[in-house]
Amino acid sequence: MMKTWLITGTSSGLGRLLAERLLQRGDRVVATLRREGALDELKTQYDGRLHVLTLDVTDTRAVHTNIAAAFETMGRIDVVVNNAGYGLFGAAEEVTDHQIDRQIATNLTGSIQVIRAALPHLRRQGGGRIVQVSSEGGQIAYPNFSLYHATKWGIEGFVESVAKEVAPFGIDFMIVEPGPTSTQFGAGLDHAVPMPEYDDTPAADVRRAIASNSFAIRGDAGKTVAAMIVAADSAHPPLRLTLGGGAYDSISAALAERLRKLEAQKDIAFSADT
Repeated sequence: MMKTWLITGTSSGLGRLLAERLLQRGDRVVATLRREGALDELKTQYDGRLHVLTLDVTDTRAVHTNIAAAFETMGRIDVVVNNAGYGLFGAAEEVTDHQIDRQIATNLTGSIQVIRAALPHLRRQGGGRIVQVSSEGGQIAYPNFSLYHATKWGIEGFVESVAKEVAPFGIDFMIVEPGPTSTQFGAGLDHAVPMPEYDDTPAADVRRAIASNSFAIRGDAGKTVAAMIVAADSAHPPLRLTLGGGAYDSISAALAERLRKLEAQKDIAFSADT
């Protein structure tokens, strides 16, 4: 059965590949992007099933206007994929106020507004699914990605809460948490100007690993997208979908360590009760 998808951030990376795979199997796709012309070839090949909208998710008014237009044009949208993102790379002291504002506006506020814009339409049509593309960075943290992590941890908390709010309307969510994957994410990172004070810190270690291409990237983009589609098609997808062995190992270790430290504080925690 043909489905209709709305995907943000489709000019490259996982968003572009996801749109291609869905069109190849016969689905309809509303694809949003900031860079006009990036999907012209696909538009020619799949005219009638691919609808392209130019959208910067940091423009809240445009988000609501374009998503409303997409639902009106398509009649029904089964799955909304919140994929548009931006990566800021630098220690917290190194990044600029402008970079911080852009990071939060794109990954957190922009994602929140896409969800808010879609909810009334999904509710009126009797349900639907929202796929929020996060990363392992929504559950763990690397040095030099502090602002990126702030947005990913933030959007995961937002989604977990909203999922409970809208479940009675037949709307569900899936948070996708890939590990480092073979896309253009690294090439697209916005780098802060390094401070020499951080040269002998873990932040600089990660910076050097990125610069030398020695940062481990195990995820395959094609397999990642294939797993996303299978999960999004399922009747009851998990709230969180971890993708990649590296992501699984890192998140598992982080959660186990967090639980160990929590359990060690049990007596202190209960001592604060009346």
